[in-house]
Parts: sequence; structure tokens; C-alpha cells
Amino acid sequence: MKHNKILYILIINIILAGLCSCATIPKGAVAVKNFDKEKYLGKWYEIARKDFKYERNLNNTTAEYSLNKNGTIKVLNKGYNTIKKEWTQVTGKAKFIDKENIGMLKVSFFGPFYSGYNVIAIDDDYKYALVAGASHKYLWFLSRDTTMPIKIKNKYLKLAKEIGYDTTDLIWVQHNKQ
Repeated sequence: MKHNKILYILIINIILAGLCSCATIPKGAVAVKNFDKEKYLGKWYEIARKDFKYERNLNNTTAEYSLNKNGTIKVLNKGYNTIKKEWTQVTGKAKFIDKENIGMLKVSFFGPFYSGYNVIAIDDDYKYALVAGASHKYLWFLSRDTTMPIKIKNKYLKLAKEIGYDTTDLIWVQHNKQ
């Protein structure tokens, strides 16, 4: 009986370790090399996204990145819930998976559970970014402003399609509230 209990605890720990280290990148996607963490910090406006339950019904969504004292990145996501007619926000943390000069991170908003956060395209001035989640279910177009030039939008759409994303269901975020 005691051996069964130890085996059970061991199996649970292996499963939890797998869940906690689930930071991946979708097949076909490549994280940005020569990534500059300092340039990436600050406020980003979400221009478009693949919808998922934690952002459902949100517009005016932003993400703000800053450094924590322990070297991780503080993530503050905000958005206006169009159904509840109220602002919502959540704070999380991000860590680099390998080297800090590769735009491949893992992010957590819920304790030990992490998910992939991969910067797969960014302009030289760090004004526009394309971010892939851990799978083809997660994708974000980000801008330092509330809009994105059509040329950049089209470039990111093309890249997303080449990687295997279905872009027909993207949510194009409105920024009409202060």
C-alpha cells in the first residue's frame, strides 16, 4: 500500500512537471533572434488576436511589460469587457525559455502553469510585433499605437498563414475607450 502511494505521488509530480513546462512554439514558427528585452518593455496595444476564453468579449486590450526585481518580466494585461461594461485586468509573469536574445518566453497568470509566448516577428524600431502562443490557437498582432499600418498587417497575416494559422477568425480589436 505504501509503495502504491509513493508511485501515485511520483506520477502526479511527473504530470505536473509536464504541465508547468509546457512552453512551446507552434510547428513552423521561429522565434525572433537578436531579441532586445529592453526595447520590448512598455505598453503594447492588441490590434488583432485569435479569440480564447480569457480575452472573450474584450476590446481596448493592452499588455504592459516591465522588469521584476528577480529578472522575470511583469505582464499586465487590461481590457474592456463589452458585455459586463467594465474594465478587467490580470497580472502575470514571463520568463525566457533559453537565451534572452531569443524571443521565446513562457508566461503564467495562474500559479505554476505556463504557456508559450513567442515573438515571431518584430520591426527594427520595436513598434509592431507578431506573437504566437504555444499552438496555432493563439496569435496576437501588437502595436505601440492603437493602429497598425496596412503594410505591416498584411505582412503579419501572410507570415501567420505560412506558419499554418487560420486568420479568417481573427478578432480585430477596437480601441475606443480611455
